[in-house]
Amino acid sequence: MTSSAKVGFARGWLAQSCLARFLVIFVAAFGFAHFVPAALQFDVFLGYDGVVPEASWFPITCEVRNDGPSFNAYFEISSGQFNDSQIRRVPIELPTNTRKRVVVPVFSSSRHASWNFRLVDDRRRVVAEQLNTRPRRQTAWDIPMVGALSRSVGGVPTISPIQSKQPELQTQPARLQAAMFPDNPIALEGLDLLYLNSEAALELKVPQRDALLAWLNGGGHLVVSIEQISDLSASAWLADLLPCQLTASRTMKTESAFHQWMQQGKVKVPQNELVTPPVNKPSKKTVSQAKSVLGPDPYSELVADEKFAQQEMLVFTGARRDGIVRVAEQGTPLVIEAVRGRGRLTLLNFSAEREPFISWKNRPWFWAKLAQVPIKLYQTSDYNNYGGLSIDGVFGAMIDSKQVRKLPLTWLLFLLVIYLLVIGPLDRYWLKKINRQMLTWITFPVYVLFFSGLIYFIGFQLRAGDSEFNELQVVDVFPRGDRAVLRGRGYASIYSPSNKRYSLAGEQPFATLRGEFNYSYGGAEENSRANIVYRANNFIAEVSVPVWTSQLYVSDWLEPADLPVKLSVVREGKDWQIKAENRLNRKLTEVRVVIAKQIYGLGDLPAKQITQVKRGPSQGMALAEFVRQQGGQFIQAAQSRRQTFGNSPIMFNLPLSTMAASFSAQLNEAQGGQNLISPPGLDLSSLAEQGDTILLAWDEGHLLTKPLNRFTPLRSRQDTLLRLVVPKENKPAL
Repeated sequence: MTSSAKVGFARGWLAQSCLARFLVIFVAAFGFAHFVPAALQFDVFLGYDGVVPEASWFPITCEVRNDGPSFNAYFEISSGQFNDSQIRRVPIELPTNTRKRVVVPVFSSSRHASWNFRLVDDRRRVVAEQLNTRPRRQTAWDIPMVGALSRSVGGVPTISPIQSKQPELQTQPARLQAAMFPDNPIALEGLDLLYLNSEAALELKVPQRDALLAWLNGGGHLVVSIEQISDLSASAWLADLLPCQLTASRTMKTESAFHQWMQQGKVKVPQNELVTPPVNKPSKKTVSQAKSVLGPDPYSELVADEKFAQQEMLVFTGARRDGIVRVAEQGTPLVIEAVRGRGRLTLLNFSAEREPFISWKNRPWFWAKLAQVPIKLYQTSDYNNYGGLSIDGVFGAMIDSKQVRKLPLTWLLFLLVIYLLVIGPLDRYWLKKINRQMLTWITFPVYVLFFSGLIYFIGFQLRAGDSEFNELQVVDVFPRGDRAVLRGRGYASIYSPSNKRYSLAGEQPFATLRGEFNYSYGGAEENSRANIVYRANNFIAEVSVPVWTSQLYVSDWLEPADLPVKLSVVREGKDWQIKAENRLNRKLTEVRVVIAKQIYGLGDLPAKQITQVKRGPSQGMALAEFVRQQGGQFIQAAQSRRQTFGNSPIMFNLPLSTMAASFSAQLNEAQGGQNLISPPGLDLSSLAEQGDTILLAWDEGHLLTKPLNRFTPLRSRQDTLLRLVVPKENKPAL
């Protein structure tokens, strides 16, 4: 080939190469543009208006608007920290010109957590993302979380500032939008108090209303303010919920009644008005706080607002159905409190968003008292709540595989000392004695191999075993006539003899999954790994368990079902006449009843039978003493979950220990600052303190729902603790 031909060939090859590259780039760009939707809006709303409570469930809301081509996507939530512990995905169909909104319950396991949010298509390509997203504010586990569905921005409750400068200790109410209000009751469990304006209630849809009622019955505190009576005509569910049927209105001065309630808690009413003495019900997040008073009560030092005292306020009146009058003026109730399931409803017979109440200078203290902000926060700036252990560790220790044993640290140190002696002085001594020092190039690897094999053999003997799945459900029963709503917490422990992935699923109408909550000085990231896919409001998951280890997973769920148990208690002199009915087709064992802070044993409840017994004071035990006896090892058990090395597993009486774990706050005052931190609704101490009757029944070897596992382990155990609460004031359920 001539030189000119070679030049022509090179030029042609270069031109073809450039053309080919141009075509590749064009096709890639065209393909990418074809698959990435145009005009896509991707918004994520974290927590309650950017506020996230610690050690609680909270909502993450994703809103997507697609004006481009139709495509299928996944909304993906992962940790923004340096691990890939839990990845949650929600499938979303996005047709052209549509807006979709999904709510995902997420558990807050750390005070300093961040999250990554991605929208990916069905080919796993990222379409949009928001990385390392942090909440606007995070509240500590023992600080009340307040939300508000208000009519206006100015109507959101305000809480009086505390002495401490730590932002996580200050209760800052979050304004919620009706359009963004969760329709999943589990996502609402991070709220302690919800303020609802009757006008804002009109905007709630049926699923949102049902979620709110489920949250209220489960132990929430709902405060309803009446804007106008006509709002109740348009919201029949709210009118039926209230303890008073409002029919008229009047104007009156109210400052003296409010001021007296703020300072002393007394109620001024006429002689013919029935007022039940107020019940001192501690908040679920203040049970663990010390009862000693560090200084003067800030409410007793409040100064009356003269301007507010001179103004008249519009007050709504009507016939009271039930409840307790908390504040009244001239015989007219202003604030009424009623029991609703395990929760309570406070009715404000006035608008909390209009004058003169909105300008009342003591209004922040009014809301602080309703929210039950720990008074200690107003008495000292030296408030530390960083000490504590998670109750998850206690449940994990109770159902952990007994095949797993930890090597004591002393034995490990002994083996290390022997190893150092062998490879050092002993090797040098005997090689020098036989005058073969160069053999150390052979003996040293032999020592390493021998001790490696020895360590593996010891580990195999201590930890090797069969695959095992143990599930313990703690199920709260909320009666609805002959039916019930079951609120369950399923603790599932998986032991794996090899590095393996396991399938789990929650098929209840509302079901979630999380890893073990390892609280330590402000929280810690979940260290278990799981890929969770939510479909509707339940899930399927794939979890990873390393070889020779045991992992704990927790599923929170709600499901309607037939009523499994019934209970009634009547006082006869000094004794209690107890009537318990087991509606299941199997007997219930180790049955206990908590009455007036005493716990009584009922024995077994035969299947499909009614059991009637009489118990006197001498036949019971103080609940605090029962918890101390059965829960004395809880702190040690929770601490051992964090330790790689240790002694033999702690042995529990599983039924009685599970019952004691339902009142773990009873232990906190005696633990020297080592609080046992429970997620909302698990601890029943506050209900026992206020005098409610609580039935605890053990269902050995059975679950009330389909088990979590979708694999077949060689070993398995399933148990359920049923918990039924009968309020001190028996009121019809919602």
